[in-house]
Amino acid sequence: MEYLIWTGWTLLYTLMIIVGVLIAVAYYTYAERKVMGGMQRRQGPITVGPFGLLQPLADGLKLFSKETIIPSGANRVVFLLAPMMLFALSLIAWAVIPFDKGWVLANINVGILYLFAVSSMTVYGVIMAGWASNSRYAFLGGLRSASQMVSYEVSMGLIIVCVLLCTGSLNLMEIVEAPRPVWMQVLLFPMFIVFLISILAETNRAPFDLPEGESEITGGFMVEYSAMAFALFFLGEYSAMILMSAMTTILFLGGWLPPFGMEFLAFVPGIIWFALKTALVMFFFLWTRATLPRFRYDQLMRLGWKVFLPLTLVWVVLTAGILMSFDALPNSKEVQAAPVVADEPVASELELIEGQNELDN
Repeated sequence: MEYLIWTGWTLLYTLMIIVGVLIAVAYYTYAERKVMGGMQRRQGPITVGPFGLLQPLADGLKLFSKETIIPSGANRVVFLLAPMMLFALSLIAWAVIPFDKGWVLANINVGILYLFAVSSMTVYGVIMAGWASNSRYAFLGGLRSASQMVSYEVSMGLIIVCVLLCTGSLNLMEIVEAPRPVWMQVLLFPMFIVFLISILAETNRAPFDLPEGESEITGGFMVEYSAMAFALFFLGEYSAMILMSAMTTILFLGGWLPPFGMEFLAFVPGIIWFALKTALVMFFFLWTRATLPRFRYDQLMRLGWKVFLPLTLVWVVLTAGILMSFDALPNSKEVQAAPVVADEPVASELELIEGQNELDN
């Protein structure tokens, strides 16, 4: 009976996450069009529903009702599998995201590694889409995206190492709850800025939207997709943006905790703080798209390999050195204070000794 209750609760919580993510993606597109409309002195969606609020539903219905056209020279299986894989990966990563204290589907001890691994696998969906389309434009877009995502994942991994050095845990809930003095937050602030820029490149967003350069490769790896296959790519991209925003909130912004350690604001539910901080990072995506021009591809690669990679490598060494100098490494005092226990014979050794004594007698 307990197993059935646990299974039912897990399925219900999973359904709540999936539905919540899909609704968030739908209205994130609406928010993007309204925010960019305000920045560009125009209105954005206003006709479908009050204030245009039904526009995301109308767009989804339009894509759902269209015909999926598959190019005659494409590999049909891989062509259809690529958007499904990309969309599925963008959803399963949410299994380890803690929305509040105890509000997590799978509270695993290596949650950050799981999150980093799943987000890294999305490049396979992009490569599959570019290759299976049998189009040179799509193939070039897939190669661009693969090299871009791999380049900036290296820097993101080193940034995560800096955070792990300061928190001493791979568990996402423990990372949020780990004490961070002001000097430690100042130490991690440059990595926070680099991480914000890296997630723009990781999700192929402006000014790093080179895999979808309309001027030279006419839509990139998605150029041959239409209808619901295109919609799955669209949903996967925006879900990845929200996921990266939540990941930034957990690593650097304190997750569900009140900002700046304001304990008098603890009466506000933690999920509200988590949603507000995530929305702030999501606004950063929109702000950069409406503000900055697109980089050239050589500038993109130079920034990743010649600036971010050396900087993050140096910062990992600097962070470890500072923490060791001030004896501030997590759990170091507990390890030093742990009593040394002499090795005791195990049960099998005791039995052998007793048996030998009996033989001697």
